[in-house]
Amino acid sequence: MTTTNSPARRQARSDARQPQPFPLPRDRAAALVSRPTTWLWSRGFRFLSVLDAIALYALMVVISFVRFGFSFDWDTSPVAFYLVGFAIATAGHLAANYFTGLYEREPRLGLRPWLPRVLLATAIGVGIQGLAVVALNRGQYLMPRLNLAVFFFLSSFVLVANRAISRRLARRRQGAPRVVLVGADDSLDLAEKHLVESDREARVVGRVGSPHLLTTAVVDTQATDVLLLDVTAFGSVYPEPLNSLDTAGVGFLQRVSARETLLGLKSIREVGGMPFVPLRLHTIPMHKVRLKRAFDLMLTVGLAPVWLMLMVLTALYVLITSGRPVFYRQVRVGRDGVEFDCIKFRTMVPDAEEDGHARLASADDARIIPKLAWMRKMRVDELPQLFNVLRGEMSLVGPRPERPELVAEISRRVPGYVRRNELPPGLTGLAQVNGRYDTDAEFKLGYDLQYLVDWSIVIDAQILLRTIWVVLSRRV
Repeated sequence: MTTTNSPARRQARSDARQPQPFPLPRDRAAALVSRPTTWLWSRGFRFLSVLDAIALYALMVVISFVRFGFSFDWDTSPVAFYLVGFAIATAGHLAANYFTGLYEREPRLGLRPWLPRVLLATAIGVGIQGLAVVALNRGQYLMPRLNLAVFFFLSSFVLVANRAISRRLARRRQGAPRVVLVGADDSLDLAEKHLVESDREARVVGRVGSPHLLTTAVVDTQATDVLLLDVTAFGSVYPEPLNSLDTAGVGFLQRVSARETLLGLKSIREVGGMPFVPLRLHTIPMHKVRLKRAFDLMLTVGLAPVWLMLMVLTALYVLITSGRPVFYRQVRVGRDGVEFDCIKFRTMVPDAEEDGHARLASADDARIIPKLAWMRKMRVDELPQLFNVLRGEMSLVGPRPERPELVAEISRRVPGYVRRNELPPGLTGLAQVNGRYDTDAEFKLGYDLQYLVDWSIVIDAQILLRTIWVVLSRRV
């Protein structure tokens, strides 16, 4: 006899709560536009941004009509001025939304709360409106200041509502997440009970006690997500099959127990009342990559008169003291493993690697020309790489680029070494300001991956300032 709380009864209740698919005509219409929308999605476009633009602009207009009515003047300027101003303000808010990650693909399970991120984006958007006042040199805001205060409050809820609607529609069309659980039997029973009884979360479609059966279970059940219920399961699925399944679009979450909290984990997500942390093979989202690129260009172009003059003086010094060639080009590994020509001032004797074998330089390397040794200690030989930054091959801050031969050798010795290539390599990096010239690659990798996970413009600014101290103190 089946009890009221049996797994079969719980699963039946869960199935009854699953979202129903769209009617057939609407489903066919969605399929008709799926190809162009998929193409746009893969290039970073989100229809949610269109919904936000309409909602934000409409909110600005509605607030003004409520306050000023249908008169020809709103506050101190004609309606036409404010309508144009609203368009500029909307564009600024969309940019703020993008660079704070509001248009990044969200996981199907363990969604973070929207409101804190929306409040941050809205605050930045309001700040952009203030900058627009200075840029237009009119001394007048894009909307009346009292309206701006009301807008700040209401727009946050509008943006959160848009995301709730978007997620609800996606959930209705795609169905609830289909989950495979990985762990010991007692953990599997407890986790399945939590998930099935939840009216908001996923369907359990598979249970795996042995991680080597995971790929088969995911394929057979068409699972969308995998929940790892203990740390030993993670050790058994990384790097494979986790890498392959992640590439196929399957999400991974690791359950957090008391032991894992000692690691200082920050991105804890709730799934069926249980704490999980998402496993991300790609540690930095695209909006941050583009924001970092914008920061690089702004700083490099803005300081061009300074570093171009330093380069001219340094080039003359190298030419006078050691002759030609002044510059040295070397193939290095860049973002996603793409190779490029890295430019440096020559500080070694010509044909320093005439045997054709790549060799890491040491602090007292005999190949270094004595009169140019100070350039390496003060990192002046790296100045020409600012041209690599302008071309997008490098960044101001990031993991240092290495030779392809050395990358292949270190990758065999240090698991996960290639993950440092998710960003363009940098002129300086966290490993350079914290470590030493001869710090082992495995220890430098820890710095590089920490940098990828925690990246922000503030961190880049801190590393650049610390690099100045490293250069002045000649610490290697």
